[in-house]
Amino acid sequence: MAAGTALGRGDVVETVRHRWMFRHPLVIRLAHWINVVCLAVLLMSGLQIFNAHPALYWGSASTFDKPFVAITDDQRDDGTARGVTYVAGKSFDTTGWLGLSNYNGEATGRGFPSWATLPAHQDLATGRRWHFLFAWAFVINGLIYLLYGIGSGQLRRRLIPEGDQMRGLGASIREHLTLHFAKGDEAKRYNVLQKLTYLVVVLGLLPLMVLTGLSMSPGVNAVVPLPDLFGGRQSARTLHFIVTNLLVLFVIVHVLLVLASGVWNNMRSMLTGWYVIERRKLPAGSEEIR
Repeated sequence: MAAGTALGRGDVVETVRHRWMFRHPLVIRLAHWINVVCLAVLLMSGLQIFNAHPALYWGSASTFDKPFVAITDDQRDDGTARGVTYVAGKSFDTTGWLGLSNYNGEATGRGFPSWATLPAHQDLATGRRWHFLFAWAFVINGLIYLLYGIGSGQLRRRLIPEGDQMRGLGASIREHLTLHFAKGDEAKRYNVLQKLTYLVVVLGLLPLMVLTGLSMSPGVNAVVPLPDLFGGRQSARTLHFIVTNLLVLFVIVHVLLVLASGVWNNMRSMLTGWYVIERRKLPAGSEEIR
């Protein structure tokens, strides 16, 4: 790239071995990293809130004797403590992870361990303050992303699969399962699985997380009866917990694919905007596909 050259979205710079593409505008990059911080704080503070009553129910009331999910501690036959998680009436020993974990060198009964919560010690009031602060930061950041994405056309290009991509859905699934990633011109756009996944996350899971979260706010419920949309306040809390776990699963898969497809190239593109496209070579005697 020549020094001092002004380049923007969609520009491609050719070198002998690579093609440099400006892939992520500044607003997209900032929104991405703000979301990383917000979701990390929301997860850890949310687990702190959950620890105040580590059980989930369905409906409007808490049926304490029949929780859908419960994380607690009890005693084994020999009198030693253990952590136990109940899911749909079945129990699992989760000592050290859920129900019973070490805190300050002592085994302590708590839903999620101290390293996973914000703050580390049990403090519901502080956890709620962190959660509400970053929830609003997350919502504002999301609205800016949506408005920019719609106005610039970025949202359509990043979320809506094109016709040829949908026809190649099966091939894309096979490529991901075998860790083969797009090369050449095809790498200039998100693949069909990326687009479909982001579409579900951005237009499905994230709005559902926000709405179920608001359903647990007495102040909001006094104005708008949001819990009725989900069959009751406890149902909204359970759905909020489920959506959170789905988002955590999405992040884990996302990070693994970033590592597998080229960590430095992906990180550089989300930090500077520039993404390197490798040239896809044909057999000897043929020209490279540019």
